[in-house]
Amino acid sequence: MYIIKVKGKAKIPDYIQLRDENFVLIAYFRADRPLSKMEKYGLGGKEDELKKIIENLPFGRLQKLEI
Repeated sequence: MYIIKVKGKAKIPDYIQLRDENFVLIAYFRADRPLSKMEKYGLGGKEDELKKIIENLPFGRLQKLEI
């Protein structure tokens, strides 16, 4: 799974994209409000770790998500 942080403009907030191994978009959510139901993506119980990754993730850089 891959993660990328997309910079918002003006009133549009920053967003996070989760993509699978084929780079198909599987989740899209606001960076300041991570998804609460992460079990659907195999990340259940790892919300705190994901939040730390999102805070340190540079904008526009696709990165392999390894939690």
